Amino acid sequence: MKQFIYMSIITSILSLFGFTGHSKKKADNKSGEKQIDNRLTEQMIDTTTGSDLLYLIFDDLFRSLPTNYKKEYKTVLSWNKSRQAIYMIWLLEAEVNNGGFNQFYFNSSGQFYTYLPEALKLVGATKFAELTEQANAVYEKEHKSITQHLDGTIEGFSKSYENNPLNDFDSLFYELYQKEDLLELQVDYIRNHKEAFIEK
Repeated sequence: MKQFIYMSIITSILSLFGFTGHSKKKADNKSGEKQIDNRLTEQMIDTTTGSDLLYLIFDDLFRSLPTNYKKEYKTVLSWNKSRQAIYMIWLLEAEVNNGGFNQFYFNSSGQFYTYLPEALKLVGATKFAELTEQANAVYEKEHKSITQHLDGTIEGFSKSYENNPLNDFDSLFYELYQKEDLLELQVDYIRNHKEAFIEK
């Protein structure tokens, strides 16, 4: 169930913004079929603006994951810190804005929770990093009570929200957008470190 919720969110977000695999047609091969060049280029980064740039980068990262999502963790940690940061922050935002911190930790995105404070600091989102550190501490301290209803069913997942101390962090997370522009920070970071996102 975790993987279903996670993949539904990611697929829906990418489809909503039209990012289902950016591509560029190459010359015809011998069979007459068009070959697709999916490589991210410096020109693509330079000519993509605002939130579209963030979607472009995440789309590129998402497509480089193996089809076996059990290998997601190992694959993401094999990337450089810049790629890791954008990917992990995207997951955090997608999950918290959809179902709160409880959903973030419940889904496979939660496997990256210990790395998120540093990822947020890397792009300059210090306030979000501090809040995430606090949420991590509560999650670790209250893990047994937070997860006691999680039995693999939707009912159990719904029940896990009752008296969950993580719920308090959701509104704080939303309020932080008024104090720290997480989107702009990531866009600026990508522009200043574009070589980290382009495959040689």
